[in-house]
Order: sequence, then C-alpha cells, then structure tokens
Amino acid sequence: MEDILEPAVNLVETLHKEGFDEGYGDGLVAGKEEAKEVGLKHGFEVGEELGFYRGCVDVWNSAIRVNPAAFSLRVQKGVKQMEELIEKYPVMEPEDESVQDVMEALRLKFRAVVCFNGCEIGV
Repeated sequence: MEDILEPAVNLVETLHKEGFDEGYGDGLVAGKEEAKEVGLKHGFEVGEELGFYRGCVDVWNSAIRVNPAAFSLRVQKGVKQMEELIEKYPVMEPEDESVQDVMEALRLKFRAVVCFNGCEIGV
C-alpha cells in the first residue's frame, strides 16, 4: 500500500533539488563576475604601488647621478635594493608565493630610504 503523502514528499524534494541546482548555477556565474572585478581591482592597486616605487627609484637614481655626494652610501644601497626588488616582483605570476614577501620588503625598504633621506612619510 502506497503512502498517500509520498507524491507530495517527492514533489517537495524535486522542487528543492531544482531550486538548489538553479541557485548553485546562478551563484557560480555571480561568483565568477565578482572574482573578476576583485581581481582587476587588486591588480590595479598592485600595479599602482609598483609604479609609484619605480618612479621614486628613477627619480632617486637621477638625483644620485647628478650629485652622488648628496646621498649617503646607505641611501644609494637602499635605492639599488629597491630597484632589485621591483625587478624581482613576479608581475606575470600573481599566484607566486613570493608576491607578498617581495611587496612587504619593498614597502620596508621604501620607508628606510625615505627616512635616511631625512623626509617624512605622511601615512
């Protein structure tokens, strides 16, 4: 003898599964779009920061070439190390595990060079 509620239970289960599958599919699409937006934003921010450091290094190198005596050896070494860190940054490999380490080292080196130059950082 068949349970009189079985068709209703099956209907509820079927509707639940269909709703879940539809929601899951919509979530995948929305998740990919959001991930793309976040990735573009983060990539732009990293590029902006690297570009800032590259510009600082270029200006400091130009000033050092014009008047090397105006910059201590410590500052000159720090600028050279910053340049090496910028070159070392894996721009085309964002999943490289060294990305965060290189960026943090670059930030610290920038602060050191600025301090040794007698400037203040407005953070």
